[in-house]
Amino acid sequence: MALAAYFALLDPVLDRVERQYLEAAEEPMVDVAQILGAALSDPPEGKLTIPLSLRSGMSEVKKREFSARIYSLLKEEVLMDFYVTDSNGRIIYDSANIAQFGDDYSMKRDVRFTLRGEYGARSTRLDEEDWSSSIMYVGAPIFSGDQIIGVCSVYKPQRSMLVFIEETKQRLIYLGLLTGLLIFLFGYLLSRWVTLPLRKLTDYAAAVSRGERPPSPKLPGYHLRLLGKTTETMRNALENRKYVESYVQSLTHEMKSPVAGIRGAAELLHEELTMEKREQFLGNIQSESERLLHLIDQLLALASIESRTELGSPRRIRLDLIVNRVIDYLESGAQKKEVTLGFQQREETYVCGEEFLLETAISNLLQNAINFSPEGGRIDLSIQTEENRVVLAITDEGEGIPAFAKDKIFERFYSLPRPGTDRKSSGLGLCFAREATILHSGTLEIENRKHRSGVSVRLSLPKEKF
Repeated sequence: MALAAYFALLDPVLDRVERQYLEAAEEPMVDVAQILGAALSDPPEGKLTIPLSLRSGMSEVKKREFSARIYSLLKEEVLMDFYVTDSNGRIIYDSANIAQFGDDYSMKRDVRFTLRGEYGARSTRLDEEDWSSSIMYVGAPIFSGDQIIGVCSVYKPQRSMLVFIEETKQRLIYLGLLTGLLIFLFGYLLSRWVTLPLRKLTDYAAAVSRGERPPSPKLPGYHLRLLGKTTETMRNALENRKYVESYVQSLTHEMKSPVAGIRGAAELLHEELTMEKREQFLGNIQSESERLLHLIDQLLALASIESRTELGSPRRIRLDLIVNRVIDYLESGAQKKEVTLGFQQREETYVCGEEFLLETAISNLLQNAINFSPEGGRIDLSIQTEENRVVLAITDEGEGIPAFAKDKIFERFYSLPRPGTDRKSSGLGLCFAREATILHSGTLEIENRKHRSGVSVRLSLPKEKF
């Protein structure tokens, strides 16, 4: 649209170029006409005649050979001529012999206006279909005393200026196209400079609205950087408020059950009880206290990682060694359920990150798989490299995730009953694993296996480059 408007403005400029050249050519023609008119004025006895010297001079100049290089134009002939009329506008002389003696030119503008004492000029086409056939005429009066006794009209074809006109137009078109291209390029770059940061900011806001915690986008320019920092500050303020509200509500809900159990057991201990019952209630108090402590520890760990937007001191880590350590740590619990742990390791695999966070996340994932595996089941772990990613896969043979729980498994405090015991966990393990994965620029996918029972876990992390 802007380019179309630009070239719409260029069109009248090109038209003005032609007019400007013709106006520039008309000015020296006026001088020549006035000089010739003055030379022919005040003839002897007041009778208008053309001196023989002028006639022979014009005839001779037409035959003269010369070469004049005027920029891109090579001039090799005289193209300017003149004719003379009497006071009635009839031709008495034409240096080019176009008009014949006695022809009536009294109605021609150059003659008519000049005889009236005004400035007379005209432009006439020899061929109405060809604009380059135009001839410019400029008249000057011939005096005898104070009386106008004739007109000397100088004329010249416009084609002599056609080379300059076309050359200037082509130059203007070239410069116009170049300027238009530069304007378009500058506009595009300016648009990208403005819209790309705004798009980053929009994507950032959309990610925040989805519950993600992306790093604050790096924006160019003082005002855009200030806008980005203000948005980040606003996000932190809103998240902290919502975060505290959510945690207080969730923690209160989760602590009700163990606190109620401890309070009930403590009240019963004040009564007369057998030693066996006393030991039972003391055991309940101890187990519920340990459950509360475990819940608080996990909650503190999750709160710590959720408040971060980037890794603290990432370093090169062997992922296969971490998996082996987690298997060794959890193998005793798996053996109690007679669950077999199989780890397929092909080669050393390296990632960049914080070892503690990754080990805790993998431990939560494997512990979750053990908890939901049937007795005598099998859990397979494998590490594979896919393009620039390292993928840890964990598959179990449990009952799978119920349809109603698929969208809730990563929510805080959400937990499903464990097979055989109907007990629930804190519901923070998978949430911690996902947060640790996001912090490492990875992805965590948990879904039911397609062709058999069980759950498949895929933890994908960027491959370390070295």
